[in-house]
Order: sequence, then structure tokens, then C-alpha cells
Amino acid sequence: MAAAEPIALSVERVARSFGGLLAVHDVSLVVRQGERRAIIGPNGAGKTTLFNLIAGNLAVSAGVVRLFDRDVTALPPHRRAALGLARTFQITNLFPRLTVLENCQLAVQGRARTKYAMLRAVDRFSHVKERALATLGLVGLDGRAGATVRDLSHGEQRQLEIALALAAEPRVLLLDEPTAGLSPGESRDMADLLSRLDPAMTVLIIEHDMDIALALARHVTVLHYGKVLADGSREEIGRDPIVREIYLGA
Repeated sequence: MAAAEPIALSVERVARSFGGLLAVHDVSLVVRQGERRAIIGPNGAGKTTLFNLIAGNLAVSAGVVRLFDRDVTALPPHRRAALGLARTFQITNLFPRLTVLENCQLAVQGRARTKYAMLRAVDRFSHVKERALATLGLVGLDGRAGATVRDLSHGEQRQLEIALALAAEPRVLLLDEPTAGLSPGESRDMADLLSRLDPAMTVLIIEHDMDIALALARHVTVLHYGKVLADGSREEIGRDPIVREIYLGA
């Protein structure tokens, strides 16, 4: 990523403690617009906690989070979402009794002015439905629009969660283990889907599958015990002897 690209996200000496446990300690990142970055590390390294701090689901104990050069450290998640930040979760977070289309329509409407129109059925807003169907098409679920979410496979539910994040038209997208629980074939399909995302979108991905993480991201940050152990290109990280010993088991 060229240094001339504007900064989409910066995290400055961020920390988060839970009682006596320091889950994230003095972490700093600079992520530029359009960058694809993988956040890797062993279980308990602080990866998801870092995402929660960036998204506003947790308050920082110290440090500053900036989104497009705006200090968002004190802003709640919905205010950060309005500035262009979206995320997915390790555990699928969907409405299981609604259809695929209804789930996506709710996500689209959440960013539209029509979210305040409480007395009209969502189907009355044709632009919301059109946008929802277009978004489902991006993840290959347009043919499953009428299916009830609880009847989807796990892989399809993960695809739908990506669709809900994309429905917000984010400028920065946080993906927390998008291939968790998927079969090898489903993981390859998910990697293909993610590789086709808008290149102008900034994407941070937590991923345990190293092949997928390194295929999708050119820049890698390694966390270990809540600290940044290494940060660099995927080639540099792959050659780093400390990373290979601690994370790759070399």
C-alpha cells in the first residue's frame, strides 16, 4: 500500500484491561485506505478485543482510535458505523426466523433515512429491497433470498453476515474469523468472495487459516499476549523466526 494513500484507521497506544488482566497493551496501527491487513496470533492474543475497541463495543482503558483522521475513541458503535465502519463477529449474529432478504433489508434500512418510518412495512420501500437484493448478489445469496435463515447452512449464514456488513456500504470493514467453522471447500469459497470486495474498501481480517489470511492480505500484524509482536508485509512475517516459532510452530 503506497504511503501516499490517506489513512483510514489509526490506533494509537491502545490498551484494555479486565481487572488485573491486560488483554491489549500499547497497540498502535496505521491502516491506509484500500489496505488489506490480517491480524493474526494464537488464541488469547487479544485480536477480537482489539476489534471490539476499534468498533466501540468496548471502551479503551488508554489510547486513541481515529477513523479517517477523526477521534472516535468516545463514540458508541452506531456513531462509528455512520462514519463508515462495519464489522462481523466470530459467532453468527442473525435473525434466524426471518428470511435472508428480510435480514438484509433491515441492514440496508438501518443506514437509510427510512429507518425512522415506523408505520410503513419495509416492503413498501422499493429502493431498500433493490439494494438488499443487489447486496445479496455480491455474496452469491440472491438465489436464496426467500429462504429462512435457520434453514441455511453454516457457510451460507457466514455469507449472509458478510452481506449485512456490506449493506451499510462501509469504508472500513472488520472481519472476525469469517471462515470459522467452515469446511475446506466453504473456506475457499469465502476467500474467493472476500477477494472480490471493492478494492477501495479498507479491510482488516482476523483469520486462523494462515493460507487464507496471507492470500487476502498483503500486510500482517501479529499479536501475542496483547502486544504487537511483529508488523510487516506477508513475506516479512512469513520469514520472521520469532513468529514462526511462536505462531506457526516452526
